[in-house]
Amino acid sequence: MDMWALQIYQIKCTGKQLKKGFDFTLMVVGESGLGKSTLINSMFLAEIYSADYPGPSERIKKTVQVETSRTLLKENGVNLTLTIVDTPGFGDAVDNSNCWQPVIDYIESRYEEFLNAESRVNRRCQSPDTRVHCCLYFIAPSGHGLKPLDIEFMQRLHDKVNIIPVIAKADTMTPEECAQFKKQVLNEVAQHKIKIYEFPDEDSEESKLNGKKLKDRVPMAVVGSNTIVEIDGKKIRGRKYPWGVAEVENLEHCDFIALRNMLIRTHLQDLKDVTNNVHYENYRCRKLAGLGQDPKQAKSNKNPLAQMEEEKREHVLKMKKMETEMEQVFEMKVKEKKQKLKDSEADLQRRHETMRKTLETQIKELEEKRKALESEKASWEQANGISIEELRRRSLERE
Repeated sequence: MDMWALQIYQIKCTGKQLKKGFDFTLMVVGESGLGKSTLINSMFLAEIYSADYPGPSERIKKTVQVETSRTLLKENGVNLTLTIVDTPGFGDAVDNSNCWQPVIDYIESRYEEFLNAESRVNRRCQSPDTRVHCCLYFIAPSGHGLKPLDIEFMQRLHDKVNIIPVIAKADTMTPEECAQFKKQVLNEVAQHKIKIYEFPDEDSEESKLNGKKLKDRVPMAVVGSNTIVEIDGKKIRGRKYPWGVAEVENLEHCDFIALRNMLIRTHLQDLKDVTNNVHYENYRCRKLAGLGQDPKQAKSNKNPLAQMEEEKREHVLKMKKMETEMEQVFEMKVKEKKQKLKDSEADLQRRHETMRKTLETQIKELEEKRKALESEKASWEQANGISIEELRRRSLERE
């Protein structure tokens, strides 16, 4: 893990946040054989995918799977809980229709889980944030632009998660081919109105300049390698070829360093903020409003007046459904609150009963001690033939 990266991130966070640590969920999507596992291991300098992890040919599934792995990265006392969401089987079938649906289902299930936790009456125990904060979408270095599957996937997902397109195995292209391929990808992204992650507006000139440099590199062309090679006595991470070495951490060779710095140094918090304030809020509004229709749903052929009447009825039904859901949520919260008050009342009653019994026991013990003292006094007076009061009176007279 880049020590300086977490130090930079520390500056932007409070002491309470530093003590608690951070959660970050990164999803990687792309066809098999594009070097996703190698890139993730290289990026975080950790064996997130160990040596015994199955190769691409062994991981090809008949259907798309969603698999998660969690790793705790720690530097300078700061904990980063990194969750990697992998999608083996994506794009590997002969018919890839709806292969994006398991990915959508997973992302929305995390939103649903967060929404349910947020709706509870007692939210003192904050659960880990398992929402997907970023999706790295790997594009094959074909040099011929985006495939139909690439376009369809990003169109389906761009309003649900932060998408960062990356060109895999950039060392298979010349610098000129890579630059041309980047332009072609960006043109097609704009043509199909795909919304990829937008860099935030910065205040300082330096931040604006750094943001522009990063934006100019999108889509980022990356090379991953877990191999250390030696050049002129210097050990570097890279891939060795007959014509030379492709250095992973050299910005002149690929955008690996820029991507890593963006994810864990400069834009980690913004990715989380956009997830929470934009994508999650959109999901929450759709959920509470009872929306969620397919944006590509075919339009009806009914006449305008009939269409308006139907839309009016649908709107009334949606409002009733929303009202019912809100009433159910309200009743649930009232029920939880009543149960909480009932539990508190029962606890107070138990404590009161315990204190009453304790007090009665103490009174009984004191009464028994008083009787014992009276009995002892009477026995003494009888044995000595004089009362305590008479003895006290004589003592005072002598004084």
